Amino acid sequence: MLFIDQVRIWVKAGDGGNGCLAFRREKYVPRGGPSGGDGGRGGDVIFVGSGHHNTLLHFRFNPEHKAERGRHGEGSNKTGRDGADIEVPIPVGTLVYDADTGELLHDFTTPDERFIVAKGGRGGRGNARFATSTHQAPTEHEAGFPGQERRLQLELKLLADAGLVGFPNAGKSTLISRISAAKPKIADYPFTTLEPNLGVVSFNDRTFVVADIPGLIEGASEGHGLGIQFLRHVERTRVLVHLVDVSESTGRDPVDDFDVITAELANFSDEMAHKPMILVASKMDVAQDPSRVEALEKKAAEEGLAFFQISAVTGEGLDPLIAAIADVVFRPAESE
Repeated sequence: MLFIDQVRIWVKAGDGGNGCLAFRREKYVPRGGPSGGDGGRGGDVIFVGSGHHNTLLHFRFNPEHKAERGRHGEGSNKTGRDGADIEVPIPVGTLVYDADTGELLHDFTTPDERFIVAKGGRGGRGNARFATSTHQAPTEHEAGFPGQERRLQLELKLLADAGLVGFPNAGKSTLISRISAAKPKIADYPFTTLEPNLGVVSFNDRTFVVADIPGLIEGASEGHGLGIQFLRHVERTRVLVHLVDVSESTGRDPVDDFDVITAELANFSDEMAHKPMILVASKMDVAQDPSRVEALEKKAAEEGLAFFQISAVTGEGLDPLIAAIADVVFRPAESE
């Protein structure tokens, strides 16, 4: 599946219809009064939260959305028909920005949520509206008012309950493939995961969603590596599951790896720094030096974090880890 998480589009609400200039022309009514009707209102562009879309791909192929304009007013005081609104499905988890000002217009968090992103123009008044006792044959009438026009920046954040974070090749993809039905690409080199993967995990007749976030590196919060484009996806998660490779193959110190990633999360946002976290020593099946695991466990104790040792390859430690994640995900928000 192609994952599209940012796109620019153009929306245009319908213009209002023009007001009509007309006078009654009837037999035996030599001085018929003004009878020009008002123009109809232009249609709105309405975004509707959709639980059936999980990417912004459909906007790439259809970047322009325009509502119908209002019909013009007619004689005999006939008001023009209003233009039809258009409803555009947008994935839950999408932030809608004004592309020109950077202003956040709306944050879609629930299905069927509605937001008018461009409002239709008002119809112009016909000349009948300008008649007074002293001005009985007005020729004034208004053109319809233009509908709102906007360039928008759409950004999609994954709505996952738990986010797997860590250095590239820390074992995140293997873990999500073992605990869910997700089938991410897995290989023994960095940056195998180039887009977030979602997996649904079952636990005691309940389910929660885990996001496998592409590997972070030092400087990710400033855009290095795959960078900041993926950090936004862990903002909404209830808990971060921080995987650290404790095997000797990385040539790095596990505690240093932990410090680097937590610093990047904190640099990205203060909220991220205070999000619940579970620390996981991964790749225990190939770990040869117990001191590396012990040092990481000591770090977890210092930080007050739950600590687990797992091997996604052999399945070691997966059940207790899933139970710990579920405990945080299903915990009432007010108790956190």
